[in-house]
Amino acid sequence: MTKRISIPDNILKIQKKLCTFEKGSRNYVKYSKILEKHIKRNNMKRRVNSNIKTIEAIQEISKN
Repeated sequence: MTKRISIPDNILKIQKKLCTFEKGSRNYVKYSKILEKHIKRNNMKRRVNSNIKTIEAIQEISKN
């Protein structure tokens, strides 16, 4: 069972923009921080959804 993980459009858009800047420039640092926030938010959303599914599965098993 392989599940394909897709990268959200907002993260891809930020990465494409980040590629246009020179490494170490002011805009590069700015967009790096923005990208970091989006990635953290996306990872937390995935973790929460995973935990909810686990809890639901345990409750389903407990009923049987």
